[in-house]
Amino acid sequence: MARNKDATVLLIDVGPSMHRALPQIEKLCSMLVEKKLIYSKYDEVGVVLFGTEGTENDLTREVGGYDHIVVLQNIKVVDEHLVETVQQLPRGTHNGDFLDAVIVGMDMLIKKYGETNKGKKRLCLFTNAHFPTKPPQEGTREDQVITISGHMNTQGMRMESIVIRGELTGEAKKSIMDENDHLLDIFSKRTCAKLVHVESPISLLGALKTRKISPVTIFRGDLELSPKLKILVWVYKKTSEEKFPTLKKYSDKAPPTDKFATHEVEVDIQYKIAEDPSNVVPPEERIKGYRYGPQVIPISSAEWDAVKFKPEKSVKLLGFADAQNIMRHYYMKDVNIFIAEPGNKGSILAVSALARAMKDKNKVAIVRCVWRQGQANVVVGALTPNVSDNDNIPDSFYFNVLPFTEDVREFQFPSFNNFPASWQPNELQQEAADDFVRMFDLAPSGKQEVLPPDLTPNPVLERFYRYLELKSRDPDTAVPPIDETLRKISEPDKELIAENKSVIDAFRSCFELKENPKLKKSSRRLLKEKPSVSDYREDHMDISDQPNSNEHTSGIKVTKIGDSAPVQDFEAMMSRRDSPEWVGKAIKDMKNKIHDLVEDSHEGDNYPKALECLVALRKGCILEQEPNQFNDFLRSLCKFCQEKYLSSFCEFLATKELTLIPKTEAIDSEVTDAEARSFLIKSEPKLE
Repeated sequence: MARNKDATVLLIDVGPSMHRALPQIEKLCSMLVEKKLIYSKYDEVGVVLFGTEGTENDLTREVGGYDHIVVLQNIKVVDEHLVETVQQLPRGTHNGDFLDAVIVGMDMLIKKYGETNKGKKRLCLFTNAHFPTKPPQEGTREDQVITISGHMNTQGMRMESIVIRGELTGEAKKSIMDENDHLLDIFSKRTCAKLVHVESPISLLGALKTRKISPVTIFRGDLELSPKLKILVWVYKKTSEEKFPTLKKYSDKAPPTDKFATHEVEVDIQYKIAEDPSNVVPPEERIKGYRYGPQVIPISSAEWDAVKFKPEKSVKLLGFADAQNIMRHYYMKDVNIFIAEPGNKGSILAVSALARAMKDKNKVAIVRCVWRQGQANVVVGALTPNVSDNDNIPDSFYFNVLPFTEDVREFQFPSFNNFPASWQPNELQQEAADDFVRMFDLAPSGKQEVLPPDLTPNPVLERFYRYLELKSRDPDTAVPPIDETLRKISEPDKELIAENKSVIDAFRSCFELKENPKLKKSSRRLLKEKPSVSDYREDHMDISDQPNSNEHTSGIKVTKIGDSAPVQDFEAMMSRRDSPEWVGKAIKDMKNKIHDLVEDSHEGDNYPKALECLVALRKGCILEQEPNQFNDFLRSLCKFCQEKYLSSFCEFLATKELTLIPKTEAIDSEVTDAEARSFLIKSEPKLE
């Protein structure tokens, strides 16, 4: 077997007590083979069933015993026929003996590979362990398991035991299950074995890691605590997102008789001059351009190399911080793990001492990392101590990248206290909302978590792999309906909703439900932004309700604010990006337009239109991060109205509850919420 190949023997209990779980096991095993066909098409898999009616294995013929065990598939390279085999497992009639099945699987691996390829041979056991194993001829069952474990270590075999309980299987004697669990636990302690208990179809589907990733170091070097104190460490990826497989274009233009055709599609990109499309620009005459506002700034490769930051490869300690100051939501990207250099006792002791001291003091270490020489970026992250409970596993650190200032996003949300008292929830509504939230708790106290992260597969990837396998058989096959197990992951649980119908009805009765009206499409992104509190008032006149706003601005470059549709003209000017001056000009022209409307008003006939323009100006200033321009203008406008005996306009604005822009709506504002709410409430003295 080649160095990069993996051999797996599936040991599946098909006895009567496992019949309810077999459909899920068939899905899991077929998924394992399907992923191997994509990522490891030269891997080899064998299938052994125990608890069957008949017996068919080499050990029975050679030494006798090992009854009701059938080798359904000898170890061979994965193919599409193996997918069909594991999707149609026969149902057995006898109680299975998982120890006999483990011995048969080991025998198959030894005969196939001998003592070579250590670490590349794996046994995957699926059973509920409801029935006792046969007593050995000599010694106890524990002695037998210890002997088997020794042979597994000698041969370099690994084992994964998936014990299925709960709703997937029936009841059994607790004493027998405890004894079998103890035997399987010996495997996990004495060999390279993993033991997983599952109780639901979802957990079973994610219990077996169907894709194996070989660990590769991203850094080997010194963890520099000071110029004179360094620890040799290796850094690995702890977690990584699994993405869709790389899908390449396939060409069917090659003749069928050509056995060496690669069927690859080569893509060649040509750059041409817009004024002369027939003229192709050669690579040496091209230069990259970067947008800066309306301009495109050319930067040559030599200039780009000159401005690049090229730090030295290193991992340096910057200091320590209290663990409670590093919040979980600060973490970015994947998790890495720092371990001491294998075999280096000094490094192992140093890492262990540092990790245990940090845990005692509840501290994390802040480190600056450059993983490779010439790396373009520097990461700063937190080292969290990972103290091991197992004497055979050394202590280590988890590493999480922390954000720089530019990575932090401050989302400003208005407080419920800003809304009128009539909008505040009463005690009955608050209690109904609390019950509604508690109803969807997936990890209630005293019960098993419904969707544990370690055992919940990605439904998108699972569905893709299954459809890919169907498509390989029949290119014209239709997309099948979503599997019920995957549906429970991606959709609300119907049983949970049915059980809590009273809670949902109580929540519905406490709140008035209204249909959200569809707003007309605006030429600007104003409507997508968070509206201010005043936008919700009954008397507020929203600009989206004005007719023909799209028709007015589409295809026409507005250069000034007219009298017929000032709001639409303002939006069109604000949306122009052919020059950075249009935003400032639009704000200035809208201020002048509002002044003219107020000053030329006769008995308040222009007040509604002036209010409409003020609302548009307010939204535009929030979007363009110019809150102080609006606030200063509104103050000066009110002062102007007092001087010109137009205080009725200020009173009109107060009834519409148009306010200054506070910090909660624009971070650059210098106005607090209280100042914004009380601005027009203050009575301004009339000038005599």
